[in-house]
Order: sequence, then structure tokens, then C-alpha cells
Amino acid sequence: MKKILIIEDDQSLLETLTLALQTEGYEVLQATDGEKGFNLACQAKVDLVAIDLVLPSMSGLDICRKLREKGLEMPILMLSGKKKQEIDKVLGLELGADDYLIKPFGIKEFIARIHALLRRASGLVKEIEEYTFDDVRLDFKCLVGYKGKKKLKLTPKEFTLLKFLISREGEVVSRETLLNEVWGYERYPTTRTIDTFICALRKKIEKDPDHPVHLITVPWAGYKFQK
Repeated sequence: MKKILIIEDDQSLLETLTLALQTEGYEVLQATDGEKGFNLACQAKVDLVAIDLVLPSMSGLDICRKLREKGLEMPILMLSGKKKQEIDKVLGLELGADDYLIKPFGIKEFIARIHALLRRASGLVKEIEEYTFDDVRLDFKCLVGYKGKKKLKLTPKEFTLLKFLISREGEVVSRETLLNEVWGYERYPTTRTIDTFICALRKKIEKDPDHPVHLITVPWAGYKFQK
């Protein structure tokens, strides 16, 4: 059973997240204080830590930095109530955080991020070199694609975006995750960038771009790929 530590001083949110994770079959440890949470993360051999940005006694960023300084490599998911504070995202990731969620967030999105981080840490993310669906054939190694007999004109970034969504087939992937994983926070675009790329991809790979069956929009949540 995977063990997850949540460091969060909002007791109501802490209990909600704990119950959600326990329902998914995880063992959950809790801390409402930064320093206590840091000590627990060091001692309890946890598989993942979800850390609030603002905490009593030690901030989430300090916890993240100190865990990495100690050589602890468990995935870290940062939680923040500071909307549109891109500097926090950059700083958190530079200090070693693996992903970022801005409050308020949905429980399904939280669980999806946890699943993805643990899967990635376990080396279970599929490394896809070739993929076929409908009349579309993709070679990610050579960056070549075909729809029927016609060669697809996909940019390297479109290949990367499509490969990432395919690697998480059936999962809802938020725009925040796509910005982090595909673009990287060092060149942080807006979420509108994601929508533009998805629209362009649909025109290239879908039989009916106005009624897509592969690149699906999930309202208020993000996108998912389904074969």
C-alpha cells in the first residue's frame, strides 16, 4: 500500500483529501504544521508528499527545498491558495516540486495528479515510440505521422503534446499539468495556448474536428485522449 503524507493546516480540506485518498486505497499520514510535516516526511518513508504553500512554522517551499537537500526523491505536489501567482509555481518547481495545484481544485483532479506522480515515480509511464488509432499512424521517434496515406504536418510540440495525452489514455489531464509537462514552467504560456494547440491537432487527426472522438474536452477539468 502506497503511503502519502498531506501537510495542510486547513483541517476541513485535510480531512476531505485524506478520505478521498483512503477511498483510493492509500495509507495517509497527516500534519497541520510545517516543521512537524517535514520531520514526518523524513522519518516515515512516504511515497508522496502533498504540501500546502503557507503553513505554520515552516513554509511549503522551505519543506520542499529541505527535503531535496536531504536527498529525498519522493514526488512532491504543491498546493496553493494564491491564484495567478506564477512566481510561486516557478519557485516551487525550481526547489524540486513535481507538480502544482491551485486552490480550489476538484477532488478528481487531485486524485488524478496523485496517480500520475506515483506512476511516473514507479517508472510506469508508457514510453511510446509508435501508436495507431483509426487511420492515424504516429512515429514519435522519427516525428512522422500519417492519416491514411496523407502525411501529417505536425510540429514537434504537437507531437509532444499528443504523445503525453496518449501516454495517459483515458485520464483527464488539466491544462496546468500540460503546461508543466509539455511546455515547462521556464517558458510559462497561458492556458489558452493549450486550447489553441488542441484545436489545431483536432483539425489534423480527427475525422470531424467539430465533433472530436479522440481529443476530448472535459468541462472545467482539461482534456483526455481516448482511442
